[in-house]
Amino acid sequence: MVESNILNEVSKKEINAEILAKKVIKNPRSLPDIMEGFLSDAANIRFKSAKILVLISKEKSELLLPYFNFFAGHLGNKNTILKWNAMDVISNLAPADSEKKFDKLFKKFYSMLYEGSLITAAHVVEGSAIIANTKPYLEEKITQEILKIGKIPLPSEECRNILKGHAIKAFDQYFDQSRSKDKIIDFVRKELNNTRNATRKKAEKFLKKWER
Repeated sequence: MVESNILNEVSKKEINAEILAKKVIKNPRSLPDIMEGFLSDAANIRFKSAKILVLISKEKSELLLPYFNFFAGHLGNKNTILKWNAMDVISNLAPADSEKKFDKLFKKFYSMLYEGSLITAAHVVEGSAIIANTKPYLEEKITQEILKIGKIPLPSEECRNILKGHAIKAFDQYFDQSRSKDKIIDFVRKELNNTRNATRKKAEKFLKKWER
């Protein structure tokens, strides 16, 4: 079997995920082994395989599109690291998703904003920029969901301030094509007084760039 030792390479600390991702892209026949690694009982193989798959989804999303349902099934994984990686892969698959598989997953994906986890919500918001750019017909719905982050459950207001910073960054990546420019500008203006310095600066930078 070609590349049958790929998981042995995954287990080696001295071989990083970036190198292995390039290797799999060059020889996709080793991809099923990495998918197997995602489910490995060995934590080091499991998490490194997940990282490799995220990298592949960024560079060659069409390779992972046949596994869309596999990753969608892991959005409810109790292992949060695997869940977050599955979320990232799903977002990265948007450019190759000609069959609109994500559209059917929309409610599930954005329902994760309400799980009370800053990191989970941040993965949703960050992935939204990719999805909005490659599926512009969903942009208004996506923006509407992100604009709700002022009310979603989070551990603290500081977490909310951090998430607002992620939202501003996401908006910046697709603002030029947005049909919700006024709503986004209103959202960002309110963060000029954010108590978190980093978020406040992102708001200032955003408005300097986009406000007319």
